[in-house]
Amino acid sequence: MFKALYDWTISLSRSPRAPQALGMVSFAESSFFPIPPDVMLIPMAMAKPEKAWRYALICTVTSVLGGLLGYAIGALLYDTLGAWLIQLYGYGDKMDAFRELYQKHGHWIILIKGFTPIPFKLITIASGLAGYDFWMFVLLSILTRGARFFFVAGIMNRFGVPLRRFIENNLTLVGIVTLVAIVGGFAVAKFLF
Repeated sequence: MFKALYDWTISLSRSPRAPQALGMVSFAESSFFPIPPDVMLIPMAMAKPEKAWRYALICTVTSVLGGLLGYAIGALLYDTLGAWLIQLYGYGDKMDAFRELYQKHGHWIILIKGFTPIPFKLITIASGLAGYDFWMFVLLSILTRGARFFFVAGIMNRFGVPLRRFIENNLTLVGIVTLVAIVGGFAVAKFLF
């Protein structure tokens, strides 16, 4: 299963439309989609390490733009779409406590959680819901998402070829670790919210 998914992702990463697909996934993940863009960014940067920085920039820009949609969902549509999305991910009963915490430590929440595997859409929607300063939200989103994606790009740019060999030789292990990281991100978010 992991081999077929890996081969499909690598072939997609070599496609001329890969950057657009990466941007769409990154945008969607910041507002409603459950899968992080890293699942595309990493194989794309491994396939073409010389373009890793460009891919990180695409992820950063589109993630922040998607974050603006998430912020709008929280600020303007929370009673309908926002609450439904938060409930869908299992965090609805914790939003009031989170809103209070956000008033005191919103900047740290955005910076720390935007860099982790915790779903960024939760942060963007909560920022809008809490009425967090819009321009500070944008600035902190650029910083944290840029740091995350450029960190991944730097690793892929420097170690892409050896990492690709390692992944291909240990595909099942890498697939399981990746799956655990994604599920773990949701579990940690559920615990923290």
